[in-house]
Amino acid sequence: MFPTLIGTVVIAGITGYLSEKSGFTRNGILQSIIICIGGAFLFYFVTIMFGVGFRSPGVNAILSSIGALIIVPTHWRRR
Repeated sequence: MFPTLIGTVVIAGITGYLSEKSGFTRNGILQSIIICIGGAFLFYFVTIMFGVGFRSPGVNAILSSIGALIIVPTHWRRR
C-alpha cells in the first residue's frame, strides 16, 4: 500500500510538470504539481475506500491528475 502511495505522488508530480511544460496549462509549474498531487491523493483514497477505479494504480494516478488539472483551474479562473 505504501509503495503505491509513493508511486501515485511521483506519477502525479511528473504529470503536472509535463502538462505545464507542454502548454496544456498555464498555472505555473509548482501550482500544477500541487493540483495534480491533490487530485491523485483524493482518487487514491476513494479507490481504497470504495474500490472504484481502473486496475492499474498508475493509470488511476494519471487520469486523476489530468482530471484535477481540468477541473480546478477552470473553476477558479476569472474571465
